[in-house]
Amino acid sequence: MIPAFPVYLFDVDGTLVDSAADICGAVRQALEGTRARAVDEAYLRRYIGYHLFDLFEDLIPDVTGQEKQDLLAKYRTIYLGRGHSSTKLYPGVREAMAQIGGRKSTATTKSTATVRSVLDLFGLLRHFDHVQGTDGFPAKPAPDVIQKSLEVFGVPPDQVLMVGDAATDMAAGRAAGVKICAVRWGYGNHAEMAAYEPDYWIEDLAELAIRPVD
Repeated sequence: MIPAFPVYLFDVDGTLVDSAADICGAVRQALEGTRARAVDEAYLRRYIGYHLFDLFEDLIPDVTGQEKQDLLAKYRTIYLGRGHSSTKLYPGVREAMAQIGGRKSTATTKSTATVRSVLDLFGLLRHFDHVQGTDGFPAKPAPDVIQKSLEVFGVPPDQVLMVGDAATDMAAGRAAGVKICAVRWGYGNHAEMAAYEPDYWIEDLAELAIRPVD
C-alpha cells in the first residue's frame, strides 16, 4: 500500500495527459524549413519530458543558441495555437485527482503559463494548490522545478511524492531528495526509469487516492 503524502508533484505530459500528437505536430511545424534531419514521430516521442533544446541540438548540425531560442518561441506559439485539440486525459485521471489528498503541484518541462492552460482546459486546475513549470531555469533531469514547489509549500523533501512517466522525472526526484513514483503508462522507457529504483510503481493513478492527509 502506498502511504498518503502531504505533497504530491505531478509530471504532466505522459502522466496526466496524452499530448504526444500535439507536441510532435508542433515540433514538426516549427522545424519546417530548417536544416533539421528527418525523424519519425516515435523518435520525437523519446524527447517528451526533456527540454526541446536537447532535440534541436540532436537534429540540427551546429545549431546556435539564438536559433534554439527562436525555434523554442516558434514551437510554443504553434503548440498553443493548436488548442490542445489532439490531447486527451488518461482514463481515470480526473476522478483520481479529486480523491488524492494532500497539496498538489506540477513538475513539468512546460512553462508555467502553458501548463496552467492545459490543466484549465481539462478541468484539473482546481485540484492544484500550485502550478510550477520550467521558467528560465534548468529542466528535468535537474531538480530545479521540484525545488521551486518545495520552496512554495515549505516542506522537507521526504514529505513529497514525485509522480512521473519518464527517467527524467525519476532523476529529478532523486536529485531533489523526494520520494518517486513511476507510472506504467506514458512515454518513458521503463528500464531507464527502473535504474533510479522508484519507491513505487503504479498501474493507475487511483492507487494514490487512498485517503486524505489529516
